[in-house]
Amino acid sequence: MVGILRALARPEAARTRMFEAVEQMRVRAAAPADLRTAADRLRFVQARDADDSADAIMWPIVAGMLAAALPTALLKGVAGPDEIHAVLGGMPHNVTIEMDLALWRLAQGAGDHRQLLLDTPPAELAARHLRGTLPEIGMAAFLDVYGHRGVAEVDLGVPRWAEDPTPVFAAVANYLRVTDPQQGPDQRFQRAASAAETALRDLVARARRRRPVRGRMAGFLLRRARSLAGLREAGKFAGLYPLRETRRQLLLIGADLHGSGLLDQPDDIMFLTLDEVHTAVHQGVDLRGAVTARRAVHRRELRRRTVPVALLSDGTDVETVLPGASAGDGTLAGVGASAGRVTGPARVVHDPATAHVEPGDVLVAATTDPGWTPLFLTAAALVTETGAIMAHGPTVAREYGIPAVICVPDATRTITTGQLVTVDGGAGTVTLHRPSAPEGEGRP
Repeated sequence: MVGILRALARPEAARTRMFEAVEQMRVRAAAPADLRTAADRLRFVQARDADDSADAIMWPIVAGMLAAALPTALLKGVAGPDEIHAVLGGMPHNVTIEMDLALWRLAQGAGDHRQLLLDTPPAELAARHLRGTLPEIGMAAFLDVYGHRGVAEVDLGVPRWAEDPTPVFAAVANYLRVTDPQQGPDQRFQRAASAAETALRDLVARARRRRPVRGRMAGFLLRRARSLAGLREAGKFAGLYPLRETRRQLLLIGADLHGSGLLDQPDDIMFLTLDEVHTAVHQGVDLRGAVTARRAVHRRELRRRTVPVALLSDGTDVETVLPGASAGDGTLAGVGASAGRVTGPARVVHDPATAHVEPGDVLVAATTDPGWTPLFLTAAALVTETGAIMAHGPTVAREYGIPAVICVPDATRTITTGQLVTVDGGAGTVTLHRPSAPEGEGRP
C-alpha cells in the first residue's frame, strides 16, 4: 500500500524509479561469460530467481490500474464507462505503444528500399536480415531494443523477434501501405491523446458541478491514471529479459545434446522438463522418443481453432451449451472495450507473422497480445473472441482511438475476410452487412 500511495503522490518519480528498475533487470538478465558447458548452463537456468527490483516496477503499475478503475464507481450517474475509457486514450509511457511507433518510424525511413519491403515475402526478408544480406533499414537497432518480444511471448518455446523477425517485416509492409498522412499511427495516437485530454477536462468540470467531492477525487485519479496507467506494459516488458536469456541458454544446451546425438534438433529441448534435461546432460539419457510424442501432441493442438474458456468435469465445453450471442439480425454481441463506430471490410487473422492488413480493415482475431499490436496501427477497429477490458489488446486499441469489441463468440468463423462489418465499441456489437464469402476464402 505504501508503494501505491508513493506512486500516486509523485508519479514522475515513480516512473523514473520504474524505468531504472527495468534497465537493471535487462542488465542482470544476461548470463555470465564463464558458462562453457551444458552443465554450467543448466545450473544457471535452474538457479534463476525473482529480481529484487520487482517492487519498483509493480507498485506504479498497480497504482495506475487503480487510478483508472476507481472513477467508474465514483462517477456512477455522472459519466458512463465509455466516457471514462475516452479519457484513457492516447496514454503516454506505454512501452508497447512506443515500440509500435518506433516500427512506424522505421517504415517511414525505408526510402529507396520501400518497394523491396513491399514486394518481398516477410519470411524471405527475415532470412536475408539474419544472413546479413538485407540493406540496412534500421531493423538491427529496432531488434536490439525490442527483439526479446514476440507473439505469445511468455511461452518459453516460442522464438523471439530477434530469432525470427518475420512478423516485424510483415508489420512494416502493412505500414508502407498507409498513404494518407492523417491515417499514420503517429497522427492517430496524437489525436487520441488530444481527445482524451479534452474529455478529461470536460468530464471533471461536469462531475465537480454535480458532485463536488467525488468530482475532485475522480479528477485526481484520472489525471494520475494518465500519468501511470500506461506503465502497465512495462512489467511484462521487463520480465521478458530473463525469459529471453533462459531460452537462449536452453537452446545452447539443446545444441550440445543434438551434437551428442541425444536430440534430433536443438529446439527439441523445449519439449522436455528441466529434470529430464538434467538426466540427458549428466547421464546421457536419450529422450528423443518423449520429444517425438510431445511434438505430435503439440502439432495436434495447434490445429485447434479455439481453446475452451471453461470445461465441465465430464469434458463438456461450456460455451457449446450456452445460447448463441447473435441478435438474429446479423448482429453479433460482445463486450465494448474501446468506444467508437467504424464500418469497413473484415480481415480475419490467425497468424500475425503473415497478416496483410490494409488501412481501414477491421482486424478480427481469436485473441491478441502485445506481439499483435503492430497490426493495430493500420486497422480501423478490433474484434476478438476473448479478452478483458484491461487486457493488452483493448488497452492499445483505446490508446490508438480505434473501436474494439471483445468476447464475440466464434467471430473468426462467423466473419470472413472481405465481409463488410460495422464495429460499435460503445454498444459492444458487430453488424454484418453482406453475406459471408465461402468458408476459408481470403483468409491469411
